[in-house]
Amino acid sequence: MAAPAELSGLSDEAAYGACSEPDASTKDFMFQQTMLRVKDPKKSLDFYTRILGMTLLQKFDFPTMKFSLYFLAYEDKNDIPKDKAERTAWTFSRKATLELTHNWGTENDEKQSYHNGNSDPRGFGHIGIAVPDVNKACKRFEELGVKFVKKPDDGKMKGLAFVQDPDGYWIEILNPNHMVTLT
Repeated sequence: MAAPAELSGLSDEAAYGACSEPDASTKDFMFQQTMLRVKDPKKSLDFYTRILGMTLLQKFDFPTMKFSLYFLAYEDKNDIPKDKAERTAWTFSRKATLELTHNWGTENDEKQSYHNGNSDPRGFGHIGIAVPDVNKACKRFEELGVKFVKKPDDGKMKGLAFVQDPDGYWIEILNPNHMVTLT
């Protein structure tokens, strides 16, 4: 029996060859949000604002469907419009927001948890946060009791870290300038 072929990813040529030129009609499209379901919005909002420094841009309640949405991003709270309609349009015009979805009552259900995608069956992996100094950020996270999946000096990929939010979602902590040494 022949030995199995060694596995590898796509070559650069194959990866770029699999891509198409964007259609002109998509010129003004942008990546606007990633949604994570959260069990307890108080814990999650505290984590993303106090620990990671994000700002709550807007909250939406849907009483008939019994859920709330919380949109967070790295924005100056003084730039957030006061008028609700203007604020809504502004919120949905921000790049790379985080949408936390809370289905009411999950915070009181001891058996409720969400799959983070990093155990079988694998799927969603993580979000990433760029910071000026990974070690300094991680020292602060450690002092604040944040759970680590990987510290900056662990494993083969040195200089980046992974932490977990209250629901167990992974968050990569990286420095953009350091990433060139990893690729």
